[in-house]
Amino acid sequence: MEATDLASAGRLPKSYVVRTELERILAELAEGDPVPSERDLAVRFAVARETVRQALRDLLVEGRIRRQGRGTVVSRPKLVQPLSLRSYTQNALSYGLLPGRILVGWDDVPADADTARDLEVPVGTPVMHLERVLLADGERIGLESTFLRLDRFGVLRDTYDPTTSLYAAMAALGAVLGHATERIETVLASPREAALLECTTALPLLLLHRRSIDQHGHPVERVRSLYRGDRIAFEAMLTRDTLPRS
Repeated sequence: MEATDLASAGRLPKSYVVRTELERILAELAEGDPVPSERDLAVRFAVARETVRQALRDLLVEGRIRRQGRGTVVSRPKLVQPLSLRSYTQNALSYGLLPGRILVGWDDVPADADTARDLEVPVGTPVMHLERVLLADGERIGLESTFLRLDRFGVLRDTYDPTTSLYAAMAALGAVLGHATERIETVLASPREAALLECTTALPLLLLHRRSIDQHGHPVERVRSLYRGDRIAFEAMLTRDTLPRS
């Protein structure tokens, strides 16, 4: 797009027009290809570098591009995680990605009111707390905090490798998931969370709260998961019972 074309865009913000043109450029590039510099784009579109910078920031947040060294390159597509009882490991493998986890902490904590309610134990009862960073091909994309009843899953201390699938380990103990309730919100990362996820505190994150129930109707887990909004998306399959009604 030439400078005259930008002028003809009327009252549309220049950063929006520049971003639209950048999306056309990205569509012609492959993953890992370099994105033109701010200076080159500013000259090409006859706009201030701050206008280009704003458009690039928007694309960074969306995960369309990423920083590499002193430049910017095209990102891989987001990992799409279905809202289902399918495990993170299964889903990552289905996309040809290598799943992984980094153990942040594994200890016993007293159950607060929400945890006690979800796990059906008295407030203050010691419960297992497992916190891990989720990886996809070595890239940090999520931070998962899981609470489990000690009387049911305390044996995992001696048998479980926290860098592997927790659901597989629970299934080996006879805990097969029957259903779950999940709520999704958008939040910004705290300084600690940003450090663990290797992102900035300005990056929108997807916050998931999950309560899982086994095949016999007993509570299995309470989970709080944070996912980088630039690296992962969620989708759900709608059935007749869940379709919106006018």
